Amino acid sequence: MSSKLPSREQAIQLLQKNGCPLKVISHCEDVAAVALGIATKLQKKGISVDLKLVEAGALLHDIGRSKSNSVDHGVIGAKITENEDMPKQLTNIVKRHVGGGITSKEAQLLGWSEDIYLPVTLEEKIVSYADKIIDQSKIVPIDVEIARLNAHGFKEAAGRVRKLHEEINSLLSS
Repeated sequence: MSSKLPSREQAIQLLQKNGCPLKVISHCEDVAAVALGIATKLQKKGISVDLKLVEAGALLHDIGRSKSNSVDHGVIGAKITENEDMPKQLTNIVKRHVGGGITSKEAQLLGWSEDIYLPVTLEEKIVSYADKIIDQSKIVPIDVEIARLNAHGFKEAAGRVRKLHEEINSLLSS
């Protein structure tokens, strides 16, 4: 593939080529549907958002799950998309979607290279948020994900997810 955004079909083929289980592919399709819904609503409010980037990023956000089911699947997925010559904006979505983002301190503790692992752009935030509200192919209240993170001792991540929720909902209601 070239350094242009993949179509929906190309993204799904890339997930399959990398050995993503059908459950992961289905999850990515669900996240893409929710993310596109959010992005479309924001666009109708006059907020600039790249729908094609949101769709491609959402479809490929979990491509790293073909190699890992740990927190590092975002970093692994970013490497896969880089190796496929995907645009940097798409690679950043894949890298930054995990847990509402990973701080520099957390990345250092995980042994990751120095980089930005928190969602920065609106497209990155939309995909990260959509991923947090999809559970078993259903949209669930954000409090479900926040409670899960808190139960596992990830209080800072829970706070970041709450902040992401508030930011997206503030834009949607403005």
